Amino acid sequence: MLYSQLFPKTKREAPKGAEAVNHKLLVRAGFIDQLAAGSWTLLPLGWRVVSKITQIVREEMNAMGCQEMLMPLLHPKEVWNQTGRWESAKEVMYQLTDTRKKEWGLSFTHEEIVMDLMKKHLSSYKDLPLAVYHFSTKFRNEPRATGGILRGREFLMKDAYSMHLTEEELMEWYEKFKQVYLKIFARLGLDVYVTEASGGVFTDKRTHEFQVLAESGEDTIYIKKGTHEGYNKEIFEGNKDDYEEHKSIEVGNIFPLGTRYSEKIEAMVTDKEGKRRLIWFGSYGIGTTRVMGAAVEVSHDEKGIVWPESIAPYQAHLIALNAQPAALKIYDELEKDGIDVLWDETERGAGEKFADADLIGIPVRLVVSEKTGDKIEWKARNSDKAELVRGEEAVKRLKSV
Repeated sequence: MLYSQLFPKTKREAPKGAEAVNHKLLVRAGFIDQLAAGSWTLLPLGWRVVSKITQIVREEMNAMGCQEMLMPLLHPKEVWNQTGRWESAKEVMYQLTDTRKKEWGLSFTHEEIVMDLMKKHLSSYKDLPLAVYHFSTKFRNEPRATGGILRGREFLMKDAYSMHLTEEELMEWYEKFKQVYLKIFARLGLDVYVTEASGGVFTDKRTHEFQVLAESGEDTIYIKKGTHEGYNKEIFEGNKDDYEEHKSIEVGNIFPLGTRYSEKIEAMVTDKEGKRRLIWFGSYGIGTTRVMGAAVEVSHDEKGIVWPESIAPYQAHLIALNAQPAALKIYDELEKDGIDVLWDETERGAGEKFADADLIGIPVRLVVSEKTGDKIEWKARNSDKAELVRGEEAVKRLKSV
């Protein structure tokens, strides 16, 4: 990708009123644009990051046996009435009436929709266990949509749902999801802590959250010393001497929902003895746009973003300093070898180009100039040291990432 063609360009100043680091840096670096409070456009760089996050999550969901689909965002009131959440979730759900006086809700989650689907299509214990997932937009009427892209009124999320004949099987899969989530977040470059929490509007059972430590986080968690496990402040009852208090950002959660939803919607299957039994149900979420914001909150410096390699918009940021022919040759070689590279081929000064590279935060900066001769200056974004390498060595290193 040529920098001259990239939309939009970077900004020198943070937007007015921005407090969160992710808000300041993602806007300045050209990853997101705010339409209204809690409503964001993912610009080309931002979409590349979220797409990489999505692909990592998709690979791990598929590997554990989940099937991807896509469910509607506009839901009839009748489905939500079955569980009583049309009324109990009024504060968070956007509800509207169309020109024919029919009432609808915009999806803030999909438990009712999934259970309605299962009621239609599952009939026997032989159909279970089953796990499905999708990536979709969620709408939540946040009273205070601040914190940049971390707390939106409209955001992207992966939500998965598992269906089972017994509670034992549900909890086996619940634990399986927990372990897969740990693998996903490790691949995303995030160090997460698993905390017990309440179920909120989803369930009266204890649930688990996946938290990233950050001073800017809205959650307060208590982590047992020497471990990566603990409790959300809202349910913590332990001895504070044994736990450390941290601020954190929730990036995922899992819920053992039991039979609460299947009972209300009457979603049942026949067991081996021919008896009708309620489906045991679990729900599992990862906020993909929230992951992008969290990554910036925990990985940045005074110059800009420092992206984890796995979700960076490009693998390398190539800068030409009065050496366009040599840079073009290297750019073509990188592209031919399947390396995602952003090439700043503009005629701006070195200082301006380097500042943009640091702000955007691509993991590797490559500089070609008269001083580098037939080599390339290689500098990792998270390092102050630069070194000269040959073109083939640069390609080899980038391909090994």
